[in-house]
Amino acid sequence: MSLILQIALKSALNRRYTLGLVVFVIAISCALLLTVERVRQDARSSFAQSIAGTDLIIGARTSPIQLMLYSVFRIGDASNNIRWESYEAITRHPAIAWSVPISLGDSHKGFPVLGTSAAYFQHLRYGQKQALRLREGRFFEDGADHVFGAVIGAEIAAQLSYQVGDKIVLSHGMPTKKIQQAQLTQEHADKPFQVIGILARTGTPVDRTVHVNLQAIEALHLDWQAGAPIPQFSIAPEHVRKFDLQPQQITAALIGLKNRSAVFRVQRSVNSFADEALLAVIPGVALDELWQMLSQVEQLLFGIAALVALISFCSLIAVISASLNERRRELAILRAVGASPMYIASLLLLESAMLSLLGLFFGIAIVDLMSLIGASHLQDHFGISLQMSLIRSSELPAIGGLLLAGLLAGLIPAWRAYRYTLSDGLSTRL
Repeated sequence: MSLILQIALKSALNRRYTLGLVVFVIAISCALLLTVERVRQDARSSFAQSIAGTDLIIGARTSPIQLMLYSVFRIGDASNNIRWESYEAITRHPAIAWSVPISLGDSHKGFPVLGTSAAYFQHLRYGQKQALRLREGRFFEDGADHVFGAVIGAEIAAQLSYQVGDKIVLSHGMPTKKIQQAQLTQEHADKPFQVIGILARTGTPVDRTVHVNLQAIEALHLDWQAGAPIPQFSIAPEHVRKFDLQPQQITAALIGLKNRSAVFRVQRSVNSFADEALLAVIPGVALDELWQMLSQVEQLLFGIAALVALISFCSLIAVISASLNERRRELAILRAVGASPMYIASLLLLESAMLSLLGLFFGIAIVDLMSLIGASHLQDHFGISLQMSLIRSSELPAIGGLLLAGLLAGLIPAWRAYRYTLSDGLSTRL
């Protein structure tokens, strides 16, 4: 066996440039296939970790996926709002430990504005149930005395170069890119906010959100009606505290239970709420439905990566087969010194296995290097946290399949070499 290995290595070294290109192609295809699988798994895990410790999300009756998208990921718009009286009635359920109201609809330079209560910073969890932390400044408090203070996410602070103490102006509605470019949004310029806190990075939608208290949302719209400012009427910021800033409605609510075993009981209670059409979703279940919708896209990406891998192994067959005509003299000499046809076929199979194994090694190295370099970028900008590991157990079937494909790729040239006999002589037959 050692003799076959030595011969295979020396033969490969003589054709190192050509075979080096084959190894490179196999490495790239292997890296692509493993990257698609790794990002798919980590994306699922990261999306699930965007909201941890929340048992239910309550909103107006719509699809569970839509409610999950706009309340947690700030994607899309709510079909309707919840009356404040309904929210209070629901939160009086004896199984509910805490609740966080959420009000969406305004923006700041394309970033969503979220109105909430101080309980948001106490109870919201992400990742491995990590609490929100401040990079600098402080959280806002509930009540009319703390109206125009804003706590911004780390991504907003980085992109817009904001610091604690800066003044910002919110806009009505969430503009599209075209509207942003034309600067057609209506701003609440008469009621500026002061940045009082900047959150530490979380890799979740929190990083791209401006957080204000619910009273601030009411104060902004005191002199608005039907989504537009009232003509010839304006209330100065110093006068808003004289008005009742109790919210009339909210977009959604995050709910935590005293005991998770009560989740289905509370969900049924919300879904059958008599005074208003409401929906309660379990975050994990809604995410599963979302991934089921996206499963065809995942399969398409994996199929493309597998096709690239197949093409790379076809190139391996082509290169080894093409080199056979050049190696007929070499193979004839081996037969002349006593090598059997099976010995020569094994030599070709071993060469194919060596190239496949080397390509797999470099492919795994490329994936790990890309993970190391791009992990922070994916975490900060897309909320995808890559788990650093050399090889994952879930990747073993893919790696085994690629190695098997490499061995099968060597069967065709091995079979052709097996047919060569000593009748070829020491001269090449054209």
